[in-house]
Amino acid sequence: MQGIYRVSQKPVQDYHSSELFDKALRLHGSIARDLGIAIVTGRHPPGSVLSSEVDFAERHHVSRTAYREAVRILAAKGLVESRPKAGTRINDPSRWHILDPDVLAWTFEGEPSHAFINDLFELRLVLEPAAAELAAKRRTGEHLAQMGHALEEMARHGLATHEGQSADQAFHATLLKATHNASLNSLASTISAAVRWTTIYKQRKRKLPRDPVPDHRVLFDAVANGDGPAARAAMSNLIELALADIGSPLENE
Repeated sequence: MQGIYRVSQKPVQDYHSSELFDKALRLHGSIARDLGIAIVTGRHPPGSVLSSEVDFAERHHVSRTAYREAVRILAAKGLVESRPKAGTRINDPSRWHILDPDVLAWTFEGEPSHAFINDLFELRLVLEPAAAELAAKRRTGEHLAQMGHALEEMARHGLATHEGQSADQAFHATLLKATHNASLNSLASTISAAVRWTTIYKQRKRKLPRDPVPDHRVLFDAVANGDGPAARAAMSNLIELALADIGSPLENE
């Protein structure tokens, strides 16, 4: 589609420099997002070469700089590799940073495979139950207050709303923070993104089959009571039920 990234023709002097910078960020971010979606959903298959800077810029009426910055974003996420005279080639999926929050979001813009969904939930089952057990032992009053507030927001708004989904993300992110483990805490954005997009995915073609808030409340009570084994079990149950809601149960090996 030509012109989808066209910027305003308003004279440059009418803008403050910060506004221009923000517009530039939004532009190359938008280009990166559209290209990223096209890559992870297979419209640009691995091994294929993207348009040159000149061709893309002329076709979409954007600057070569905006396109170049977008490609740098994609390269940082492992999706592409640029080489002089060889162009920008799509990498093999094994090199993609699939747990990057943006890459997760772009993947869910398409139709993720059952294998991808299962892999994501397997990762959660490996990490989050152990994190819940640690959090039960190490949480502070502030962590409990934040998780409790998130629970209230989830119950008030429901997980079919943006507000409820944001509260769900905050609940899981705070639990990871409560472990006081820097390595686990570094995964908060990934886990939060996985929680958000799988929740949205469950509702694509139907309403949520059940209310997951009570499952979160059981987990919260176990963490609040300092009961590590109960917190681990509650988190495992929460994740397994979420996967069952999608209709893609993990296979027993």
